[in-house]
Amino acid sequence: MNKNGMILRTPLIVRFCHICIVILFLLTALSGLSLFFPSIKAFGLVLGTPQLVRELHPFLGCIIFILLMFMLIKLAHHNIPNKDDVRWMKHIDKVIAGKEPEDIPIGKYNAGQKFLFWCIMSLISVLLVTGFVMWRRYFSDYFSIEIIRIAIFFHSVAAIGLILLIIGHAYMAIWVKGSIKGMITGYVSRAWARKNHSKWYHDEMKAVYEAEQKAPADDNQNAEQKTV
Repeated sequence: MNKNGMILRTPLIVRFCHICIVILFLLTALSGLSLFFPSIKAFGLVLGTPQLVRELHPFLGCIIFILLMFMLIKLAHHNIPNKDDVRWMKHIDKVIAGKEPEDIPIGKYNAGQKFLFWCIMSLISVLLVTGFVMWRRYFSDYFSIEIIRIAIFFHSVAAIGLILLIIGHAYMAIWVKGSIKGMITGYVSRAWARKNHSKWYHDEMKAVYEAEQKAPADDNQNAEQKTV
């Protein structure tokens, strides 16, 4: 891929982690739905027999949590809300209509993406805690039946909420042209960055300019040292 005029938006390690989460989430969501709704138990066939589904589902959920915590560490600092997010939210009607105001400086992620990020992190935490309470093989014996029933309720609500959020996330990725390509390759065009994330674009361009200015100075210094 020709990287001229492109900006690295998503490092390889984050892209790999994201792909793993997508695959594991699909398996976990389908298997979980098959356990919650017996009428669609065919969804569980992605993991095998019903017994195997019950064994693998919680382990897959734990792996997803670990991967998301890695994403949290890598991306949390880009998802801190600020005053520009409030301005963005006030023009949400224009954003939905595809007429996002260009005078609002948007960082690497906009307010909607930040909201999605923190909701996902919150819901996966709820799923982890309630999942442990429900995990019959290892932990459920330590809790009363009332606590387990409450855990099942909140686990189900959090799971459905997370599935809906992921569907919305996928839709937005398709809706904003260039987003999926950026996640696959890691790079986006400068025009895309300038249009969708102007503040992040200017920060990246500033870093590139400073690096270019520093390089000749370092070369001159090395040449002087060789001369001496």
